Amino acid sequence: MKLIYVIVRNIDSGDVTAALNKKGFYVTKLASTGGFLREGNTTLMIGTDEEKVDEVIDIVKKECGPRQQIYSNPVGTAEYASINAVVNVGGATIFVMDVDRFEKI
Repeated sequence: MKLIYVIVRNIDSGDVTAALNKKGFYVTKLASTGGFLREGNTTLMIGTDEEKVDEVIDIVKKECGPRQQIYSNPVGTAEYASINAVVNVGGATIFVMDVDRFEKI
């Protein structure tokens, strides 16, 4: 048995969760914050058999692949315009861990 932690942006979490549920995976959602843009994240916890780990990762890749976004960062006083930068967003951070014991009560 494996426990998969998947950290995605909040805007991607609904699509990822729906796709995982459609394939029969149960998902627990946790709110989290962090990252370069300081935007909300969602941490998904998925328990599954070892042979299904790659299927979970493929679903996540399909639903929240990386893309680019313009990030506006205001600087200085009102005399200066904000600095715009193109940053890569989306994607996911995935951790896969062994589970020694699992019980559903």
